Amino acid sequence: MDRINSIIEQIDGYVWGIPLIVLILFCGLFLTVRTGFLQVRKLGLALKYMLKDEEDGHGEVSSFAALCTALSATVGTGNIVGVATALAAGGPGALFWMELAAFFGMATKYAEGLLAIKYRITDGNSNILGGPFYYIENGLGKKFKWLGKMFAVFGLCAGLMGIGTITQINGITSAANNFFDPDSTHTVSVLGGEYTYTTIIAGLIITICVALITIGGLQRIASVTQVIVPLMIVSYVASCLIIIFTHLTEIPSAVGVIIRNAFGIRPIAGGAAGFSVMMLSMRNGVARGIFSNEAGLGSAPIAAAAARTKEPVRQGLVTMTGTFIDTIIVCTMTGLSIVMAGSYDKGLEGVAITTDAFGYGLPFPAKVSSFILMACLTVFAFTTILGWNYYSERCLSYLTGSNKRVAVIYRYVYVAAVFVGPFLTVEAVWNLADIFNGLMAIPNVIAIIFLSGVVASETKDFIRRYKGGEIRS
Repeated sequence: MDRINSIIEQIDGYVWGIPLIVLILFCGLFLTVRTGFLQVRKLGLALKYMLKDEEDGHGEVSSFAALCTALSATVGTGNIVGVATALAAGGPGALFWMELAAFFGMATKYAEGLLAIKYRITDGNSNILGGPFYYIENGLGKKFKWLGKMFAVFGLCAGLMGIGTITQINGITSAANNFFDPDSTHTVSVLGGEYTYTTIIAGLIITICVALITIGGLQRIASVTQVIVPLMIVSYVASCLIIIFTHLTEIPSAVGVIIRNAFGIRPIAGGAAGFSVMMLSMRNGVARGIFSNEAGLGSAPIAAAAARTKEPVRQGLVTMTGTFIDTIIVCTMTGLSIVMAGSYDKGLEGVAITTDAFGYGLPFPAKVSSFILMACLTVFAFTTILGWNYYSERCLSYLTGSNKRVAVIYRYVYVAAVFVGPFLTVEAVWNLADIFNGLMAIPNVIAIIFLSGVVASETKDFIRRYKGGEIRS
C-alpha cells in the first residue's frame, strides 16, 4: 500500500507541476485582459443577477438554483480541509496564491458559464445538455470531439473516485470521529482495518441520504441545494467572522506572515531557499484553490447549462460569483482563522487543523466549537457529493449517448463509492482527487483559450446592449 501511495503522490506531482499551474493562471489572466477586468467592473451586476431570475429564459432550473447546484459541489471539504492542508503543506503563503488564482479564476469561471449557455443543446427527450464537452465539440468543431471525450472521462473519474465521493465522505466521518470519539476507543474490524463505530454510523447515514436524493436526478438535487447551500455558507462565514472580530489586533500580523511566506521572504532563507518556499506555497495554494472553487476544471458549466436564461453573458456573470463566494469569502475566512491561531504549524493534519483554529478563535467551550465545525463540514461535504453526482452523470451521459439505463445504474455505483469511502486511505484519496482535477482542467482550459474570441465578442455585445437599455437590469 505504501508503494501505491508513493506512485500516486509522484503522479500528482507531475500533473500539478509548473506547466499546469502556469496554464491555468495564464488562462485566467488572459481572459481577465480580454474582458477588461470584468470580475471587478461587473461584480455588482453579477451579484444582482445571482438573486434575480430571468423572466423569459429557457432552461430546466433557475439561475440561482443552477448556481446553488454548482456551489453545492464547490463549497465542500476544500474550504475547510483543503485550505488547512494547503497551509500545512505550503505554509501560510499558500493562502495568498489561492486568492490570486481565485481572482483570475473568476474570469475563467465567467467564460465557462458563458460558453455553457452559448453551446448547450437539447436532446430528443427535451433535456438540456451543456458543459465543456459541448462547447469543445460545437465551438471548436467535430474534429475536437476526442478532446471533449477526454474531459468527460476525467470528469467521470473525478466524480466517482476523487473529489465527488471519497474525499467528501472521508471528511465527514473524520470530523464526526474527532467530535464523538477523538481517541478512537470504540472500534470494530472492517475489511481488515480498525474503524470506530462513529465512522461506520456516520458513513451509513450519509450514504442513505445521498441515495434518497441522487436517485431523483437534477430537479431533486437543485431543490435541496438551493435551500441548504445559502444557509450553510452564512452559518460558516458567521462563525469565521466571530473569530476574526474577536481577534482584530492579530489580523495585521497574520497578513504579514501570509505575504512574507508567499514570496519566500524569511529572515534566514534567501536565494534558492526563498524561491523553493515560494514555489511550495504557490503549488499548494493554486492546486488546493482550484480543488475548492473548481475554476478551470469545467465542472460548474455543466450545472450552468441547465439555467433558465437566453443570455450567455448573464449566466457567465452568475457563474463567476461562485468563485467569489467560495474562495474570496469562505476560503479567506478559513485561512485567516488558521493563520491567526498558528494551527498550520502544530503538526496536525486535515480537519484537525481547522478544529484547532476554531477552538482557539471562537469564544465558546472547545466542545461547542468542535461541534460547529463538524456540522459545517458535514453539510458542505454532503452537498458536494450531491453536486458531483450530477456532474459525473452528465459526463457519463455524453460518453454513452444519454443512455437512461446506464445513468440509473451509475447512480447506484456512485452511492456504493460513497459507502466504501470511509474505509480507504485518506492521503491516497486526496492525491487521486488532485490528479483527476488537473487532468480535467487540461482539455477545458485549452478549449476556453481557443474560444476566448467568442467570450470577448459576446461580452462586448452584451455590455453594448445593456448600456443601450435593450437588456433589463
